[in-house]
Amino acid sequence: MHSSCRAALAALALTLCSNTLLAQEQGDTRSDAPKPHAEAAQTPAESAKPPAATHRFWDRENDWLFAGVAISRSLDYSSTLNFRRRGRNEVLLTNAIVDNHPAFAAIEAGATGASIGVSYLFHHYGHHRLERWTSLVHIGVATGGAIRNYSLKTAH
Repeated sequence: MHSSCRAALAALALTLCSNTLLAQEQGDTRSDAPKPHAEAAQTPAESAKPPAATHRFWDRENDWLFAGVAISRSLDYSSTLNFRRRGRNEVLLTNAIVDNHPAFAAIEAGATGASIGVSYLFHHYGHHRLERWTSLVHIGVATGGAIRNYSLKTAH
């Protein structure tokens, strides 16, 4: 399985698991637990707002994580071109797309942007652990795919 496909599947899994993980982060949600007076006075519109951010989205940690995603996608780009030069065939994309270097670079850049976008959605809705893990999983999957690409034997 190509690293882009693995990254997409990991992002999907993170999205599907986000409600479960949020429930674990929120702590005691029993109805018999005492509620502060200020929370009870909120209108339904106020309670529907996403929770306040615990950090800025473009903080130092996310800057490093997004740089890591971009670097791992660049590594995937170069490793894929390397194994194409050695006669191997691309599985996820067509060989014609990979051999069109500007188009393939745009796809890799788009994957980086999509990862940052998913992280932003998690940040916006208060899933800060998932915000960080999106980049970490993407870095791991893309780097693992690049290592696999470089380790494939030459076909000709």
